[in-house]
Amino acid sequence: MSQSEKRATALAQYPEDTREAAALLKQAVPLMVRHNIPPNPVHYALWYTYSKGQEPELNRRLDKAVKDFGSFPPESAAQLFRDYIIRDELEDARAGQQQAINLVDDMERDVSRSVKGSQNFQTSLGHCLEMLEDPINERLPEILSELQQSTQLMQDQQALFLFQLRTAQNEIKSLREKLERAQQAATLDSLTQVLNRNTFTRLLEQALNNSPRGVALVILDIDHFKQFNDQYGHPLGDRVLQHVGQVLRNSLPPHALAARYGGEEFCVILQECTDITSAHAFAEQLRLKIQKLRITARNTDKVLDTITASFGVALAETGDNLETLLTRADDALYQAKRNGRNQVQG
Repeated sequence: MSQSEKRATALAQYPEDTREAAALLKQAVPLMVRHNIPPNPVHYALWYTYSKGQEPELNRRLDKAVKDFGSFPPESAAQLFRDYIIRDELEDARAGQQQAINLVDDMERDVSRSVKGSQNFQTSLGHCLEMLEDPINERLPEILSELQQSTQLMQDQQALFLFQLRTAQNEIKSLREKLERAQQAATLDSLTQVLNRNTFTRLLEQALNNSPRGVALVILDIDHFKQFNDQYGHPLGDRVLQHVGQVLRNSLPPHALAARYGGEEFCVILQECTDITSAHAFAEQLRLKIQKLRITARNTDKVLDTITASFGVALAETGDNLETLLTRADDALYQAKRNGRNQVQG
């Protein structure tokens, strides 16, 4: 495994909905307020990492920036974010690009060598042809010997070139797989294999900008998940999340996208959906499928518990943005919880 593959991604620095994350945010937010730092994702990431205390040099530079300027310059935030938060991702991208450059350089060299060999072979054939046009004489063995040598050389060059092409093909396949894994890690939630929150936010904004009246949002929250974790432990809780993620992946209609929004909360973007009835029906199908899930003990297959989820549904309207649509779907979700859970509202 390469050094890049051993490094954790930047997203892994920020656990979702854990006591540790909550405690760190309680430290980070007052620091931002004290120094009049605007609440945006870059600043949250920096001061969250500051509170975590695992990047002493970052902490020193943040302290110095605040001391020197009395506030926190935006250009400093952007530079520190690149240097300490996403540096591994940038290094991976540069390494992949350099690997591709080296590969193309090698292929260009091999092709040039093969072309030159073909030209030399063509010249040799022409020379032999000229000599064969002369009256038959004692030079015939010499001609055949040259022809044999040039043909053998061409055969050897072509065999080498084919080997180099196969090697390049394998390297291209390996690089492509590596880049696909990196892209997947950047867009998918590693536990549930649905989209992560950052990708969900970007794609929902994009969908709303392109066709707001054809977008519906479904939010679901697993009922009593904290109690489940407390009773059975986090490994079993992770299995619950994985099962729900699998149900979502297997149930998506065309043009729909599923994401883990955080903790035990998931979202589905329904594109080309123009009525709330269709969105509500889809959510109800999901609810029934999740309700059929059974959590069993690994060793005995004994059923430990069932799973249910509450749903909120909202249909995008003209003028909606990410925040307004999320708020309406979230309000519907909490209405479902207040009404007894394991139901769809919206």
